[in-house]
Amino acid sequence: MATMRRGLPRTAGGDPWPPEGAAPDAAVDEPIAEESPAEPPTPDVPTADTAPGTDAALAAETAPPPAAEARDLPAPTPATHGAGRLRRGLPRVAGGDPWPPSGTVPAPASAAAGSTATTGAVVPSAAAVDAEAPAVPRPEPASAPAVAAPAASAAPVPSREGAALRRGLPRVDGGEPWPPAGTAAARAQAASTAEPADAAETPAAAAPVAASMAPASSVPDVSTPLPFRRTAWHGTAPRGPVPAEEQSGRRRPTWPQVLAGLLGAAGLALLAGAAVVFVRALLSMPFMQDFLAAFPGEYEPGIPVEPGFAPWIGWQHFFNMFLMVLIIRSGLRVRTEKRPTAFWSPRNDPKGKISLTLWLHQALDVLWLVNGVIFVVLLIVTGHWVRIVPTSWEVFPNALSSALQYVSLDWPHENGWNNYNALQQLAYFATVFLAAPLAAITGFRMSGMWPKQAEGLSKAYPVEWARAVHFPVMLYFVGFIVVHVALVLLTGMLRNLNHMFASQDAVTWTGFWVFLASLVVIAIGWFAARPLVVAPVAKVFGSVSGR
Repeated sequence: MATMRRGLPRTAGGDPWPPEGAAPDAAVDEPIAEESPAEPPTPDVPTADTAPGTDAALAAETAPPPAAEARDLPAPTPATHGAGRLRRGLPRVAGGDPWPPSGTVPAPASAAAGSTATTGAVVPSAAAVDAEAPAVPRPEPASAPAVAAPAASAAPVPSREGAALRRGLPRVDGGEPWPPAGTAAARAQAASTAEPADAAETPAAAAPVAASMAPASSVPDVSTPLPFRRTAWHGTAPRGPVPAEEQSGRRRPTWPQVLAGLLGAAGLALLAGAAVVFVRALLSMPFMQDFLAAFPGEYEPGIPVEPGFAPWIGWQHFFNMFLMVLIIRSGLRVRTEKRPTAFWSPRNDPKGKISLTLWLHQALDVLWLVNGVIFVVLLIVTGHWVRIVPTSWEVFPNALSSALQYVSLDWPHENGWNNYNALQQLAYFATVFLAAPLAAITGFRMSGMWPKQAEGLSKAYPVEWARAVHFPVMLYFVGFIVVHVALVLLTGMLRNLNHMFASQDAVTWTGFWVFLASLVVIAIGWFAARPLVVAPVAKVFGSVSGR
């Protein structure tokens, strides 16, 4: 009668099951203790005192049990059956005999203490290994690195070569530390240390083995630098990533925009030419000839005034031109400045901090107003106010006549040394007595000198109104300067420059050179109006800070 193959005990510390000599159809009435599923058994590995066997025997020792048979079986215990022999369990290979082989004795305590203390594995004798284990071919991979993951709780165990190999994390959830106790370190010959994974190993356990035994060709090539911006250099500390270049806030005009600008300029030139032709044709008509005869463009003032220009008028004219150019420049900077580089605050009021550019604009405004007040006072004292203040209603038809003559390019009679024409008189009057006070009033409302406690006054005069008027007034000054300079150069440049800068009624180059020197001074002031030059002057009147 055939006997059944004996396997693991049904209870902890019991005999192998089924009992020895039991028939396949024998009924067993022994009670079965309720067991919980256990982890697959850890392969037994011989220790240093066992004699090394053949390669086939070593492969048979270290090969894990088939996953199909070990999945539902309880884990082996270190207990032995009887005195002097080990308990036998499942076969190490499919279709083989129970393991360990018959007649295997326990390993001495001094040799197997490192392995059985942790895993409960038994160590068969070398003779039993040679006799029982079938020959399994050993693969020869290109490289087989020793699998050793760090684990603080696992102590190193002696290997076959006498070197300690640290044990790491388990290969499967809830399993024993990996590699098994007694696993030898890699030998010098890579081919002799590689161990194949069993075909029945679970996918979760086979994945780390495949990763550790990957061929050398799967390692990425690091000889070529990665395509990234360089952040470290030889001999220097690593630097942070280089920030991208900040794009300028100003946009360069595109070719369509440039072309549109050129077409617009050409269109304005055509309109100007058409206006000249039309006005010249209009003035050639008889009724317009009578109009020009009745109103030639100027009239005699009702109050006599001394002809000529005093030297103080020339100086006042220069200071006014110098300050107006810098005021326009600083005003445009205030409107476009987003992040001021420096700030100014009064010593007695640190909370009244403003940008240094705004302080420069307000300081120039104060100087310009002082210069204007002096100019008006001298005009009244000397009686020259009659030259720029209309004294008759005839100023309006004479101003229209002068405008038509300017447009037709047939300039009206110039006699500025004695009397301005009506159009000049109206323009100067509007600039001195209307535009200048309007700029001062609106600028004072927007400045820090406006009393913040006067809520009723602020409500009656909102700051929005001041902003809505201040900028158009600045545009008026720009247009006045452009037209004024153009007419001075086109209607007798040397004579007009002598009137303003040399105080003489002659056609010489004196006034021209003085005018050229004044342009140089204005250009120096234009480039000097920056924080590096303005900050030392501002510190005299308050505190200057970077933030």
